Amino acid sequence: MAAVLDSVRAFFAQNAFTIDMENAGDVVARENLLDRAMGPNRRRKSSETLRRGRVPAEGLALVARDPDGHVIGTVRLWNVEAGVTRDGAAVDALLLGPLAVDGAHEGKGIGAALMRAAIGEAKTRGHGAILLVGDAPYYERFGFFAEKARHLVMPGPFERNRFLALELKDGWLNGAAGMLVANGRKLAMPKLRRAA
Repeated sequence: MAAVLDSVRAFFAQNAFTIDMENAGDVVARENLLDRAMGPNRRRKSSETLRRGRVPAEGLALVARDPDGHVIGTVRLWNVEAGVTRDGAAVDALLLGPLAVDGAHEGKGIGAALMRAAIGEAKTRGHGAILLVGDAPYYERFGFFAEKARHLVMPGPFERNRFLALELKDGWLNGAAGMLVANGRKLAMPKLRRAA
């Protein structure tokens, strides 16, 4: 019996992870993880157009850490306008992505834990909807469906059946139509000194 318990403890110790807010010290590890997981063309995606030059929505940049504190997963959400309503009012929403888990840690529930944490935190912060571009069979289990995003479009090319939405507040996207536009905080760029 002791050997079985030791084996179970070893399994959980090996597969343990925590979800945490991203901090400035995570940037290099996050970018390296995204490069490995998403490949060299990750910055050419339509979603990246909306993220470029922006910072994630307040409190919605999360990482998964192994027991030693290393970043093994990441998800970030970004402020966007999800089109407008019939009366011309902009519809605020979030764009999720990218979600990535280190290949050595896949299959341990890290991606699902990051998704649940991100959705929960977005709801707690009062957001009305989350949009993403991804595989429907994976994201439907979290409540994301193409139907809710049917009148919205991404800037640049995208696959309609992979453009999904989750309403955190019932009816939030009713009547919303048009193109997603970034509206989050801009990344502070350092001022360059001019040579005399």
